[in-house]
Amino acid sequence: MHSDPRSTRSTRSTRTLGGNVARQERAVRTRRAILEAAAAVFDERGYEAATIADILARAGVTKGALYFHFCSKQELAQGVLDEQFVEGGVPPRESKLQELFDVAMVLAHRMRRQPLLSAGARLSLEPEMREIFGGGSVPGWIGVVEELLAQAKAQGELLPHVNPAETAWIMSASWTGVQVYSQTLSAREDMERWVSALYQHLYPGIATPAVLARLDMAADRGDRVVEEIKLLEARAQEDCEDEAEIGAEAGAETGAGAVAGAGEEPARDAAAV
Repeated sequence: MHSDPRSTRSTRSTRTLGGNVARQERAVRTRRAILEAAAAVFDERGYEAATIADILARAGVTKGALYFHFCSKQELAQGVLDEQFVEGGVPPRESKLQELFDVAMVLAHRMRRQPLLSAGARLSLEPEMREIFGGGSVPGWIGVVEELLAQAKAQGELLPHVNPAETAWIMSASWTGVQVYSQTLSAREDMERWVSALYQHLYPGIATPAVLARLDMAADRGDRVVEEIKLLEARAQEDCEDEAEIGAEAGAETGAGAVAGAGEEPARDAAAV
């Protein structure tokens, strides 16, 4: 009894696809582990004092694995800075002022829990870092705030006098000041309380009264939005797994159909003769 070559090719293709996916997932996990280790070392020691050896020891990976993903310590630090904008993402809101507040509170919530954010702040604010990273993540955050304020103005959430660019600079600088004070005075234990208070002071000067009345600016807002994000991520993961399962079933059915079709061809040929 001989195996059908099409069935064999289908099986090999499925195995190859599964192997590629597994390798990609491992690569993503390895890159994340390296970034988290680098962030912890940068946060503890600063950029200049941190060494690749320190990061390798913290990450538990080989030198080859690290250099596969990052060519230098500077590239590693840039990777940590780039992650700031991933960690600060929140679900879109109808009110862009609410969305901006949510971003501020999620960052405050995660700042004392995730070295990636804390290290990003240190890399951005150390004076000597300006020449290397051009202000780190600071210009990017000013841009994020300005974009949300511009959207808020376009849909009538802001008072007429508000200039999104100027307000973004001031709000971003104020948030950073709260972060620095909270780190100095309480190791960021009270950061969410003071970020909430900051926005409660700033928003009455820029938001229309009707919008202001609808905003949720409680100090526990960050906790609640983070839980919302976790639920959304879990649902997205379930959807991906369902799609993968459907794809695998479809592939199996295609392979089975190819085998069945191969068995039927001689009968059709004989009938034609």
